[in-house]
Amino acid sequence: MNRPPEPSAEPDSGPRPPRASGDSHPLRALRALPRVVWLLGLASLLNDVSSEAIFPLLPTFLLSLGAPMSFLGLIEGSADALGSIIKMAAGKLSDRGPRRTLVAGGYALPAIARAGIAAALAPWHVLAARLFDRAGKGIRSGPRDALIADSVAPSQRGRAFGLNRAMDNFGAALGPIIAWALLSMGASLRMTFAVASVFGLMAPVVLFYRLRENEQIADRSGPLDTRPRSGMLGRGFSSYVVACMLFAFGNSSDAFLLVRAHQLGWATAQLPLLWSFHHLVKSMVAVPGGALSDRHSRALVVAAGWTAYALTYVGFAFAGSKWQIVILLLAYALYHGLAEGAERAIVADLAGRGARGRAFGIYHGLIGAAALPAGLGTGWIWDRWGALYALSLNAGFAALGAIWLFGLAFVGPLRRGSVAAR
Repeated sequence: MNRPPEPSAEPDSGPRPPRASGDSHPLRALRALPRVVWLLGLASLLNDVSSEAIFPLLPTFLLSLGAPMSFLGLIEGSADALGSIIKMAAGKLSDRGPRRTLVAGGYALPAIARAGIAAALAPWHVLAARLFDRAGKGIRSGPRDALIADSVAPSQRGRAFGLNRAMDNFGAALGPIIAWALLSMGASLRMTFAVASVFGLMAPVVLFYRLRENEQIADRSGPLDTRPRSGMLGRGFSSYVVACMLFAFGNSSDAFLLVRAHQLGWATAQLPLLWSFHHLVKSMVAVPGGALSDRHSRALVVAAGWTAYALTYVGFAFAGSKWQIVILLLAYALYHGLAEGAERAIVADLAGRGARGRAFGIYHGLIGAAALPAGLGTGWIWDRWGALYALSLNAGFAALGAIWLFGLAFVGPLRRGSVAAR
């Protein structure tokens, strides 16, 4: 049973999050998470049903329009780079005003952009639509993660972000199944994309009508930081972001993995099911991975996930048959489970409550900026020398990021017992 919240001298601005009760039962711990975490998780689920119904088919669609692999890298890299600029501005803005509108609007724009993909007649049309899609992600990412961080106690952050990633990945598992069903019934790629955009529109509707303004600032885990804004990001934040950027240079678009699967014999109609399987596994491991970071050093958990990523990409580089792709996608899900929720929890640990939107904006923004060279470099090397060299380079950057983070965890500011390692 959850303990009642302690009295606070601060004026009541909404419902308080449940305090950590020490109850380790997974289901009870998840039910104890506040309503705002579940609503944002539902929005992520609906958005990813839409996004991932399109994503595994996008490389094939682009190739049918005459685009080379380097153009695929340009699309994914430049879209994420644009999103990165917007993420910094939106994160900072969210510390000064209502986050609900930013988050809901950030889910509405991609749904409209995906309808534009359905009408695309040339590769540059897809590029424009993806730019709008990623712009929406840039608007919502920092404010959404700040809402989650502010709604729970520090000891629940890994679990809260893990739940959000689990629901996100479950939606990503449903999306490809819906796409496969539509294609099996004779729908064209364009019709499939149009139906997917409808699911995306449900996410902002849920938030506009169900997310209340007084749920936005519910963190009572500590006093509001009133120091100058430059002093509100904790020691180690810059070093941690450097590690994340090193990893991001190797974290190119998953679209390349789908192209690799297609090269090894997976038919276009099978790719959505393959991708659904991958996201279903990701959904199952996200909450345990986030909860693990609540009990142990978050930095070590993330570094282990990045190591799994590097080893998996080496496997994709040298794979030679269809069945190996299935095994590698299982291993790839381990990275997502260990790292995705814990990465965000570290950002929340290192930022004061008055600067979490800004911190998440910087985090998402710099990682997004690294996506452009990562995507362009991977596509260019793939076109010139093949998948072996392109994917091996991705693995190398991921390994460098993991080594850097292991160093921070053992001898740096993220070592066990520090604020960021809780």
